[in-house]
Amino acid sequence: MQSAIPSQLGLTHRTGSLQESLAGKTLLVIGATAFVAACAHISLPLPFTPVPLTLQNFAVLLVGMALGPVAGFSAMVLYLAEGALGLPVFTPYAAGGVAHLLGPSGGYLFSYPLAAATAGWVVRSMQRVTSRFRSALVASIAATLPIFLFGASWFAYYAHHNASATWAMAVAPFLPGEIVKITAAAGIFSTVQRWRQF
Repeated sequence: MQSAIPSQLGLTHRTGSLQESLAGKTLLVIGATAFVAACAHISLPLPFTPVPLTLQNFAVLLVGMALGPVAGFSAMVLYLAEGALGLPVFTPYAAGGVAHLLGPSGGYLFSYPLAAATAGWVVRSMQRVTSRFRSALVASIAATLPIFLFGASWFAYYAHHNASATWAMAVAPFLPGEIVKITAAAGIFSTVQRWRQF
């Protein structure tokens, strides 16, 4: 009798912990969408392209590395769903809702789930073989590739531009800023990881 009671209490405690963990993960995913939305509103329209300069990519990289591939992917799918429903989560310099997803920057947005999953997977794989900062740097670079690939491909299709015009309007103007975002995301992630070990 006495041995059965502690085991039942242990089972109840484990179940409660599982629910708390699931609730915690859910809150993190929702919080991640709010973070990306806030970074989307830190944006600057450029006169020579319909694609604005924003901090969204930085947020996606950080969310992917922090949450991991599955939760990061889920957070970005939720973010796109929020935007499709008309919530003000995209940059304020364009139409909201589905119209924004189908606009000139739609390819960048649709790349975010894959980019977050890539960042989360690569950083966890690389941490076994190199430093935190280097693994975060490689993960951020790897995750940026699908963002530009999807973004430029959709932009070329949407605007009916050739490769050189697409490069000039959808890739080249954003590369200097992307280098800063990649470095900042890697530095912040590696610093937070180091603090968590203390």
